Formats: sequence, structure tokens, C-alpha cells
Amino acid sequence: MTSSNTSETSEALGYEQARDELIEVVRRLEAGGTSLEDSLALWERGEELAKVCRHWLDGARRRLDAALAEEEEEEGPEAGSQGAGAK
Repeated sequence: MTSSNTSETSEALGYEQARDELIEVVRRLEAGGTSLEDSLALWERGEELAKVCRHWLDGARRRLDAALAEEEEEEGPEAGSQGAGAK
């Protein structure tokens, strides 16, 4: 598998899939008993999966920040004097 194919496959993974595969990669690396070449391939796959997880988490953080900012805009500075339900 080429690195571009690996990237395309990784980008198609959901967070949970990437996380679960990353956990398995780490387990295999920690268990040892693999050749140097296999260990390097696992390490590279782990790096790809970590990037996918980071991408998903960064996206979630941006969405949460946007939702919080929108909520603050709706409340505005006069929200305290008019009540929490006022827009």
C-alpha cells in the first residue's frame, strides 16, 4: 500500500474506527516479536491513525467553540437584565 492510499484510507475512517485501530497497533508494538520492517510499518500506520484522530478531535473542538460563541452572542450583554430566555 502506498502512502497516498494509506492517507486516503485513513481520511475515510471515523474517529472510533481510527482510535480502535490505533489501540491495536500500540498493543502489537508493545507486545514485540515483530521484525524491524513490520514494526516500522506499524509505527507509520499508528502515526497516520493518530493524525486522523487529531483531525476529528480538532473538528469537534471547533464545532463546540462555534456553538459556545453563538450562545454567547444570543445571550448578549443585556441578557442579565432581561432574563435568560430573552433574545
